[in-house]
Amino acid sequence: MDIPKGHQHPLTKMIAEINSIFAEIGFVFAEGPEAETEYYNFDRLNVPKDHPARDMQDTFWFRKEDVKEPTVLRTHTSPVQARYMDAHKPPIRVIVPGKAFRNEATDATHEAQFHQLEGLYVDKGVHLGHLKGTLEYFFSKFLGGDTEVRFRPSFFPFVEPGVEVDMKLLNSDSKLAGRWIEIMGAGMVHPKVLQDAGIDPKEYSGFAFGMGIDRLGMMKYGVEDVRHMYNGDLRFVNQF
Repeated sequence: MDIPKGHQHPLTKMIAEINSIFAEIGFVFAEGPEAETEYYNFDRLNVPKDHPARDMQDTFWFRKEDVKEPTVLRTHTSPVQARYMDAHKPPIRVIVPGKAFRNEATDATHEAQFHQLEGLYVDKGVHLGHLKGTLEYFFSKFLGGDTEVRFRPSFFPFVEPGVEVDMKLLNSDSKLAGRWIEIMGAGMVHPKVLQDAGIDPKEYSGFAFGMGIDRLGMMKYGVEDVRHMYNGDLRFVNQF
């Protein structure tokens, strides 16, 4: 009797492919707790006490019996950046794909639970040119075509300077080809974030970036509604 073979969920496939691409340029995989302390989720990332991201409408707060400190479902995978720097000395090249959670309404492009990819590179002499080259390499491999990346000034508490990253896919058959698409936030790691990890910001610098893996899947596979990734409908999953 023929036994039907299972297969990976598209999110699992994408994470494996992302790990493989970044491994080619020296990045290693890291992970951390999804139930995270306020200290690592906000304080260690230079997020002020009065920052709107700490408000109830954005964050799932709860209290664990065995943890005295206020705890959240992590709002990004960036806390792993701080934890990794606590445990490792430069040079550091790490990627962190994993779940994140936001207390917000769901629609075709937003979910209360989603997957994010965090990247961190810390070493002597790291600059925005290294970030640009890294992202162009990744997008070209992941989306299957030459890409162009541009930066626009922006603000994120844990980087300085901060940038919004736009990507354009070139010489590709994709319907996305030739259009600038806003894809992620990034920047140079804030000196205070390095200092709090025991890394001398006068000697070392680094870049960090964060993007939604679900959104990458919408671009790569032409998925029109991000909620399809999570509703367990085999008619969707079996297409992959």
